[in-house]
Amino acid sequence: MSDKFCPSCSQANSTKKLTLKDFFDEFFSSLISYDSKLLKTLKAMLLRPGRITLDYVSGKRVSYTNPFRFLLSLAIVYFLMLSFSGNYDALDRYGMENTDGQLVMDGPMNFTMSSMAEEADEAAGVIDSLRLTETASRQQELEARRDSIRASDPKAYFTSLGDSTLLDRIGYKRDLFVALIQKDTLYSFEEINSKYEIEDRYENRVAFGMANSILKVSQEPGSFVNSLMAKLPFATFFFLPVFALFIWLVYIRKKYTYTDNLIFSFHNQSLLFILLIISFLVDSVFNIDSSWLFFLIFAFYLYKSMRKFYGQGRFKTILKYVFLNTIFFILASVAALVLLLGSAFTY
Repeated sequence: MSDKFCPSCSQANSTKKLTLKDFFDEFFSSLISYDSKLLKTLKAMLLRPGRITLDYVSGKRVSYTNPFRFLLSLAIVYFLMLSFSGNYDALDRYGMENTDGQLVMDGPMNFTMSSMAEEADEAAGVIDSLRLTETASRQQELEARRDSIRASDPKAYFTSLGDSTLLDRIGYKRDLFVALIQKDTLYSFEEINSKYEIEDRYENRVAFGMANSILKVSQEPGSFVNSLMAKLPFATFFFLPVFALFIWLVYIRKKYTYTDNLIFSFHNQSLLFILLIISFLVDSVFNIDSSWLFFLIFAFYLYKSMRKFYGQGRFKTILKYVFLNTIFFILASVAALVLLLGSAFTY
């Protein structure tokens, strides 16, 4: 070989066969290199608010870990800790207990009849204890009759919804599918299509899927919470880019690009997850509630980080601090609601 390294990719020019020693040397070299970057990232993030973002956007990236990958790793670790410590699967038994007098789901779409004879006396006692008024009883009777009429001829009922809006139609169909699934032990949309001759349309399939998901959530609330926790780290990556847009608009006169503001947001969110992980460990060891203290630390850190990175005075920074945090909580609430509803309807 005339050249020791490839001029295109800088890889060493060598025909030597790879040995186990070479393999492990390369592995541990990469590991030590990553650990060194990780330690430098943590040190800069914890002790010098805003400095790590200044270095990163100015081109000094070799010494620090990738902010996107770093945040994702922290989010996964934190939510895994919550998931393993929460014992959410225990909630499933409450879902089963809340089906008294109804068809009980044994599997995703498998229902078996409850022991009606054994529960009749108990149900009657509950009704007597509630002292339902005559008006409430009549209202229940009317609703039961209406549900019975709808379930007797779903095809005609669906036809009658033609003038309703799309969202209303899906909502009405979803409610009827819930009743039909419980009534007839149905496993798939094809079975409903065959039994009631309901048109095979995308709208009807969506409504059926929502009904099936709602029933599964009501029967398996603990499993649903676990699946929701697994989605939270990835939901962060859809939420923060939207929030970064507001940061960019607030500081639009600064020299920073949208990507620079996104990196700033990722660094600060990473620090929040680090503090949450520390708080979780402290609470687990000492059996106390330290979350409020770490949130105060993060609030102060965020203020210092904004001042350092954007270089503005105290008054302007405080105004933008309050405004951006208000936007953050609004967007976070909307994102959480969308994630919750979306997960419930597609579970």
